[in-house]
Amino acid sequence: MARAMLEYTKTILNKVSFDTTLFCKEVQKALERLLPYEIEEIKIFIQSIVQQNPELNQCLIYLKP
Repeated sequence: MARAMLEYTKTILNKVSFDTTLFCKEVQKALERLLPYEIEEIKIFIQSIVQQNPELNQCLIYLKP
């Protein structure tokens, strides 16, 4: 079940990557809902999206410990 949440989160982040505000909100939700080891995986995924869409880099502040 938890793995399904990770995949669902990745799908949502891809779909909202056109809008910085929505993307940031979804990043915050993901960090609240995912398990610690999944958070590490989603951080890598988010960084790859930000490389493709540099305007999303303001959302990286949520990834800091």
